[in-house]
Amino acid sequence: MSIAVTTWSLEQTSPADRLPAAAPDADGDGDVRIVRAEVPSPEFSRFLYASVGGDIRWTDRLGWTYAQWRDDLERPEVETWVAYDRGTPAGYMQLEGQDDGVVEIVYFGLIPAFRGRRIGGHLLSYGVARAWDLADRWPGRAPTKRVWLHTCSKDGEHAMDNYLRRGFRLFDTKVEEEPDVTTPGPWPGAQVG
Repeated sequence: MSIAVTTWSLEQTSPADRLPAAAPDADGDGDVRIVRAEVPSPEFSRFLYASVGGDIRWTDRLGWTYAQWRDDLERPEVETWVAYDRGTPAGYMQLEGQDDGVVEIVYFGLIPAFRGRRIGGHLLSYGVARAWDLADRWPGRAPTKRVWLHTCSKDGEHAMDNYLRRGFRLFDTKVEEEPDVTTPGPWPGAQVG
């Protein structure tokens, strides 16, 4: 069985395109902090990937070996930025520097319990700013000229609106048939929701 999946590609071509979101108040009791995970950790990255994407069919990396996770994370110009709500991981963004000053937002999202609390807009704003200043952290890298990402109809219901509100513009749309996989949850057999 298959489903039609629409994939939208979006971009910013100038730092002036970025429209920041206000920082969330974390329900008035705490704070949301965004920190770069500077030590490559396959365990932590797999936890983030499975926890954020388990209910929205992120499955392409679930079968990766430890070595594949490590090799991905140890590549130059790959950065993982993690949002914490009062010390608890709430979501993340993975950036990947590409040729000619291009930076891709490879993964972005929140763990389900943290959605709908304005953390996503803040994380996206902060992460996009880090994409624009990536060359400051990687000597010899060309300054960023373009930040891009793709989202699809399987992603969270507010994903596209968040990208548009942060200043991204649509540049391509594709519809393809994909196998209809069971939502795995944060790990096989887990109950989500």
